[in-house]
Amino acid sequence: MALDAGLLELLRQDLAETSDVIEKKMFGGVSMILNGHMLCGVHKNGGMYRVGKDNYGAALAVNGARPATFTGRPMGGMVTVDAVAMGDDATRHRLLALACNFVQSLPPKA
Repeated sequence: MALDAGLLELLRQDLAETSDVIEKKMFGGVSMILNGHMLCGVHKNGGMYRVGKDNYGAALAVNGARPATFTGRPMGGMVTVDAVAMGDDATRHRLLALACNFVQSLPPKA
């Protein structure tokens, strides 16, 4: 199953006013990279956000968010949402705010 192009477009629109974001194909989907760090992305089953360990509890409290387990075990500081949750503006915006908060705290990669 290919990723949902509509969800990718929603994520692009959410990030339209964020400078220095690039798209990169990774993990069978498309990831958004900010200052050289993975921020969020879309995969075949929905989306994922890199919220960091300090924001992890707040992210899991967002309706539809769950631990990212792409490797078979939880990936610290990352959450995933299914396509239905990705389609909800409030869910995307809250998780994106948490992810931006974390990634913008990291030193830029060259």
